[in-house]
Amino acid sequence: MDPNAGLLTIGQLARRTGVSARTLRFWSNEEALVPVARSASGYRLYDADCVARVELVRSLRELGLGLDEVRRVLRGRATVAEIAEAHVAALEAQIRTLKVSRAVWSTVSKRQSTAEEATLMNRLARLSVTERMQIIDDFKREVYGGLELEPGLHDRIRDMRIDLPDDPTPEQVDAWIELAGLLQDPEFRARMRAFLELNMPTPGQSVPPGARIWWARQVVESVARVRAAGVGPEEPAAAELVTTLFGEADLGTVSDSLEAGLEAGAERYRGLVSRVRGGPSAPDATADLRWLATALRHAAG
Repeated sequence: MDPNAGLLTIGQLARRTGVSARTLRFWSNEEALVPVARSASGYRLYDADCVARVELVRSLRELGLGLDEVRRVLRGRATVAEIAEAHVAALEAQIRTLKVSRAVWSTVSKRQSTAEEATLMNRLARLSVTERMQIIDDFKREVYGGLELEPGLHDRIRDMRIDLPDDPTPEQVDAWIELAGLLQDPEFRARMRAFLELNMPTPGQSVPPGARIWWARQVVESVARVRAAGVGPEEPAAAELVTTLFGEADLGTVSDSLEAGLEAGAERYRGLVSRVRGGPSAPDATADLRWLATALRHAAG
């Protein structure tokens, strides 16, 4: 009686499972598919259980498992669930990387960037969380360091976070690339420092008269309504708006506060921070602020 009766050669196993004989030999050589016997001529032979094992190995390979992981599962050293958990984490990391790459290439295309600019954008986009936070901390230290601030305001600045989420949109990556370049620009830092020195409330002192322009959107909204009505900054209605907004405050001081913010690009900075965070963003008010700057100069004589 032939002890190998009913066993399958590797060719028969290939026809039964639809997996090529070459692949089956490779799996067998890697001990992911072990033959149950050998023929008198030394050929590998497989039983019905091996058919089921081929189906399992094929499924695990299609899911992206390496043969080392397949062997661990088959030998009972790891469960499929444990391997799956590790693969989910790896795939999520790959997806995040692909999304960042997509965002970078989208920005390169939109800006018609050179190879050097594309390289810089890719580097900024792929910074680690720690590296991104270092850029923010360096900016806060240079721009806010040494300013006399109210304790509550000091705490808010210290805890201020500006960072990409784990799953950023192309728009967020685009904004981060621009913001990171801005925050590392020494000239921008100097302009922001000069702007804040004129507009930040200090302990025991009244709020600078021009600070409301930047910390209260009502000022910009009032200007936008007047502009929408077609009023020019040199007209009497513009002077009336200035009086309504700033009362008896020294208009020269107010104008200095406004001009410092415009020079610094404070509105651009605000918009970029909002876009990186993915929150709702007020429309860019630069045009309204320039209108107000002209109206202030005209009203101050």
